[in-house]
Amino acid sequence: MEKRYDVIIIGCGPSGMTAGIYAKRAGMNVVILEKGAVGGQVVLTPLIENYPGFEKISGFELSQKMYQQVISLGIDVDFVEAEKVEVLEKEKQVITKNVTYIAPTVILSMGASSRTLGTSDIKNFIGKGVSYCAVCDGAFFKDKVVAVVGGGNSAFQDIEYLSNIAKKIVHINRRSQFRADETNLNRYMNLVKQENSKIEQKLGFVVEKLCGEDKLESVEIRNLDTSETENIKIDGLFVAIGRVPQTELLDKSLKLDQAGYIETDDNMQTNIEGVFACGDIKTKFLRQIATATGDGAIAGTNASIYVKKYKQGK
Repeated sequence: MEKRYDVIIIGCGPSGMTAGIYAKRAGMNVVILEKGAVGGQVVLTPLIENYPGFEKISGFELSQKMYQQVISLGIDVDFVEAEKVEVLEKEKQVITKNVTYIAPTVILSMGASSRTLGTSDIKNFIGKGVSYCAVCDGAFFKDKVVAVVGGGNSAFQDIEYLSNIAKKIVHINRRSQFRADETNLNRYMNLVKQENSKIEQKLGFVVEKLCGEDKLESVEIRNLDTSETENIKIDGLFVAIGRVPQTELLDKSLKLDQAGYIETDDNMQTNIEGVFACGDIKTKFLRQIATATGDGAIAGTNASIYVKKYKQGK
């Protein structure tokens, strides 16, 4: 089965939804393909305080507001997984299990997924003590001992969220320095300095092994300076060590940077004519909701210009 559109957008996060809004308002027939939840990684953020217009809002609520605007404009949203993107001489095809979507232009906004630990045994404990989403799974660890791995904003937000649920939080990070912004760092340090703080720091450590029978019972960590190991009894492990761009389904001729992110020009145009990229999947200095929506506006606008030129020359 085939479906034809002017613009195909892969990914229904902030950048993809914004691209859809701008393309639709430019008169385009638009479809957004999403394999998971609307909002992408934003849904996992418990509290957003730096997005203009909202002093405080949850990631879920913000993504739902964006989605309602998308639906109100009449943009098609199909909940299917894109398996492959094929670039033909003029048209582009996005292949899913049952439908092939065809359009002059494609906007890639699949974002980035959580980076996993390097231990081979972690897959045995997914859903059995190991989680990549504190907001999703934190409630299962009420009054229990958990560990959080990471030193960036996501890790600090997870620690703050879990501090209201867990009995104790072991913070594991391979460095004594952190990548988090000043706001998140200050909040974290306030929690650490509290009398009877719930947080135990294990800085300069990495997770070597996960232990347990039917569920996670402890982790073995290694000191990077001394190579000494120790076993820590925990009920849950939350992994927040960065993200990996979702580029597996892309044409091999698409230009990526050394970290695997898509390279674009200022118009969000990739090195392939008619293929645009926006949001966390592309090379950029700052990956935030505000920059994602900015990327989306540019991508949606330029994709629409491309389609109009395409139709004139067809």
